[in-house]
Amino acid sequence: MPISVMLVEDEEGIRKLLSKVIEKKPGFEVVAESDNLANAVTLFMKNKPEVVFLDIEIGGESGLECAKIIADLEPKTKIIFATAHSEYMSDAFEVYAFDYIVKPFNIERVNHTLERIENLSQKQDIDSSHLDKIVKYEKGLEKLLVKGKESMSFVDIKDIILIQRENGSTVIYTRTDSFTTSASLSDIEAKLDKDQFLRSHKSYIINISQIKKIEPYGRWTYVVTFKDIDKDALMISEKYEEIKKRFL
Repeated sequence: MPISVMLVEDEEGIRKLLSKVIEKKPGFEVVAESDNLANAVTLFMKNKPEVVFLDIEIGGESGLECAKIIADLEPKTKIIFATAHSEYMSDAFEVYAFDYIVKPFNIERVNHTLERIENLSQKQDIDSSHLDKIVKYEKGLEKLLVKGKESMSFVDIKDIILIQRENGSTVIYTRTDSFTTSASLSDIEAKLDKDQFLRSHKSYIINISQIKKIEPYGRWTYVVTFKDIDKDALMISEKYEEIKKRFL
């Protein structure tokens, strides 16, 4: 299936240019366009694009808040800020943008970004239909209790490989199971050993002992793969440097 793209840009000429460049690239499809921020999130939720080209300033409003909402709904959405405002680059870093392209566009620069996306793109499906509500730490047992309406799941902390935010929920992964909860990552992070677990990104907590490989992902991010599960996580450059210091 082609990689789906959404364009959020108030200049019609820019949208047409981006759409033309993207549609000419085999394996990509523009599935939605918006000229304002008011309906951008609605369109995102409806179309679930894997890539969003987003102007950082539309109609006098900031696209950064829109980007934050999209990143929380789906952390692995590749957000590319396409803007004339280079001074916002540090703010884009805080949202973990995949890339930052300054207008006027260089078509080769856009194609380079699309090629990187094509190489890195992958889909993940998480079932959050049975949402558990409470996460508690059972001291002495070294377990997390994930409590639902009619169930209790006891998760051995040593077995946790990855915890991530997706679709507004938090999912705890072990080698053989996954547990979905409405608890925030910060709530769970406070219950874990900081020597063993790392908040690698605003949407991910990883078990350091389970890391298999860390590779470049976006301009300011890395992708982490694990030994025992076919999942991955994002890591910001600051945490990458922290890991390097710990092991080198």
